[in-house]
Amino acid sequence: MTKQTAVVVAPGRGTYNKAELGYLTRHHADKAELFAQFDAFRTQTGQEAVTALDGAERFSGAKHTRGDHASPLIYAAALADYQAIDRDKFDVLAVTGNSMGWYIALACGGALSPMGGFEVVNTMGTLMQENLIGGQIIYPFMDDNWVGIPGRRAEVFAKCAEISTRADHVLGLSIDLGGMLVLAGNEAGLVAFEREMPRLEDRFPMRLPNHAGFHTHLQKPVAEQGRARLDAGLFGQPEMPLIDGRGAIWAPGAANKHALWDYTLGHQVYEPYDFTAALRVAAREFMPDVFIVLGPGGTLGGAVAQSLLMANWRGMSNKTGFQAEQAQTPRLLSMGREDQRALVTG
Repeated sequence: MTKQTAVVVAPGRGTYNKAELGYLTRHHADKAELFAQFDAFRTQTGQEAVTALDGAERFSGAKHTRGDHASPLIYAAALADYQAIDRDKFDVLAVTGNSMGWYIALACGGALSPMGGFEVVNTMGTLMQENLIGGQIIYPFMDDNWVGIPGRRAEVFAKCAEISTRADHVLGLSIDLGGMLVLAGNEAGLVAFEREMPRLEDRFPMRLPNHAGFHTHLQKPVAEQGRARLDAGLFGQPEMPLIDGRGAIWAPGAANKHALWDYTLGHQVYEPYDFTAALRVAAREFMPDVFIVLGPGGTLGGAVAQSLLMANWRGMSNKTGFQAEQAQTPRLLSMGREDQRALVTG
């Protein structure tokens, strides 16, 4: 059997929702030993076990979407999914991720051990929740066929810049996410944008619950606390190429470990995260047969596809073309979707 080449994409916050409850038990009963280590770490910090959160009778938005709960849940699910990829079918060329997914990518790519990655994710998720500075909203700039609406991006950025000139208003780009712009700011900035921008599809601008103003200078205090708690010694050489939130590649054997720590707990925390650029670099530098999106959830697939269309990957330029290609030769496999998961795990 001929192996397919793959770039793996790790998800960020917002991907563990009601449908994902029980994900660890459902898909990873064979990884009890790994999850027990995560639970032991949480017990030491006085926090509820990851398996207890995943095994709850019912999903609670107020509880399961908190940074100190969602982050370790998503990490455990995504790392276990990475370990479940059938290596007889796929040759993984590189790993990238969206936002918090960068921490997961570091663990998948070997720059952090499974427990080192868990410590980073749990610490940063907890600090984000304890501080909860600012918030995030999403606004699209593509149409239903995933083609950019002329002038929309510029309109959004102009509005952000104008709002930020007002006294006590902060608003700016948080994540460049395919056909969506994730914006972050303080309450005054967010409310102004929500009030003054056209409402689209009866749901945008959409406020993200329990999300702080990630990837903006509002998070500098969190970055400082993270650097104080997480030692650079946790970081090692990656075992495979890692593509970060600037589109920069960290190559095995050539990465400066202190610089990796510095980026992860510095720029990555308080500067905008360019997921679109990470996917463009992945597509053009590695030209994989497929992109594998780790679970939990399947919501990141759209942003991955949109980012690849913007890079004109394999000549695809809109949703119709992507779906036609996907029906003939699946190029995007989301492990959070049962039908596509089976193609990845064997």
